[in-house]
Amino acid sequence: MRRVSSFHRRLRLSAAGVAALLTAGVGVAGTHAASAAASGCKVTYTVTNQWPGGFGANVSIDNLGDPVNGWQLTWSFSAGQTITQLWNGTYTQSGSQVTVTNASYNGAIPSGGSTSFGFNGAFNGSNPAPSSFALNGVTCTGGVTSPSPGTSPTVSPSTSPSPPSSRQPCDIYAAGGTPCVAAHSTTRALYANYNGSLYQVRRSSDNTTRDIGVLSTGGAADATAQDSFCANTTCLITKIYDQSGRNNHLTQAPPGGFSGPAAGGYDNLATATKAPTTVYGHKAYGVYVDPGVGYRNNNTNGVARGDQPEGMYAIFDGTHYNGGCCFDYGNAETNSRDNGNGTMEAIYFGNIKVWGYGAGNGPWVMADLENGLFSGVNPGYNAGDPSVNHRFLTAIVKGEPNHWAIRAGNAQSGGLSTFYDGKRPNVSGYNPMKKEGAIILGIGGDNSVGARGTFYEGVMTSGYPTAATENEVQANIVAAGYR
Repeated sequence: MRRVSSFHRRLRLSAAGVAALLTAGVGVAGTHAASAAASGCKVTYTVTNQWPGGFGANVSIDNLGDPVNGWQLTWSFSAGQTITQLWNGTYTQSGSQVTVTNASYNGAIPSGGSTSFGFNGAFNGSNPAPSSFALNGVTCTGGVTSPSPGTSPTVSPSTSPSPPSSRQPCDIYAAGGTPCVAAHSTTRALYANYNGSLYQVRRSSDNTTRDIGVLSTGGAADATAQDSFCANTTCLITKIYDQSGRNNHLTQAPPGGFSGPAAGGYDNLATATKAPTTVYGHKAYGVYVDPGVGYRNNNTNGVARGDQPEGMYAIFDGTHYNGGCCFDYGNAETNSRDNGNGTMEAIYFGNIKVWGYGAGNGPWVMADLENGLFSGVNPGYNAGDPSVNHRFLTAIVKGEPNHWAIRAGNAQSGGLSTFYDGKRPNVSGYNPMKKEGAIILGIGGDNSVGARGTFYEGVMTSGYPTAATENEVQANIVAAGYR
């Protein structure tokens, strides 16, 4: 899809080392009730990086009192800051009040022990550190207090994501007769028996690369391996491995109809730490696409060509998008150029209205079929395609001869909705389709590089999946516990 607007790269402003040692205590949580015991804590709040309108922070909790089995940390922002992503815990925010609850694996803090979590946030104007924290309802003062009998806080049970399933998405597709021909994820294995690498990172300090695998067969990414390898330097994601065994890996996109901002006209690579999340209760990282970032494979194996049937899904951050062209994942041209109507079939997510749009103000899940973003059978507006902005979004596009569909849902809960299911667009050139079989991520088929978005996982199939198969895949995604 041709680019219609210029892009601006976000300039990160170094703010490492901005820290505040604060005392506080809070809330509750975890799977065990906290006893009325000697309490004491110290909280270290550190702004690790900052950019216009946003920042990253790390919060460390030192337990100075008796052992804690399940914790909540509460505080109040004084300048209207909001949390947008958090890892190693879960959070709620009501106005300025924030509550962070332990994850399933870090609820116990022994006496003299510590734990930590991190988050990304947004601000407007100033970004002061919170002045006070509370751990399980007790303000952290840096000392120890002994509460009176009967004053222990009540603890609500925590909810933990399900462990990895015995059947992951590509196992489900295979059982439905539509096997994966490409399976990409930086967060988890997409086959129950997968024990290989998910992605590769390269650190700027010495240009050394490292493959990042899974914590266990069929499980979550080993984010601690990335954190250790990338400590005190910047890492970029250089490759996203194809788990299907067909070697349809995604690497730095080359120039095409448009050139990228990197050397030789290539696109930029994604910074490896800009999209933290949790899966199965473990920290993981997505692929954060700023304008100018793009991945591609123009020499694939088994991906649909011509009018062959295929399906695809992707998990996106439904709150991270723009009107640039084009945040896509799916089938594209093998020469990185616009080869005419019907030479693409990819999932698009964003709120551009130049080629097509749905109800409301967007963003919309649409199909990029080249020279058209389609929300239904008509070019332009289709009322049946609603605006969707779930924090974690499941997006589906699938097509076969003179038939295609759009489906989507909340990747954290519930099922899928069908936004379109019918004939190919009533515009010349899309029936039959002329798909070429390249794979793109974060860009248009002609290497349009103006889009932004975040990708966590996605697959492409051989054959047109049934709704029942996709519904089972959605249930698997929800059980993974993206947070």
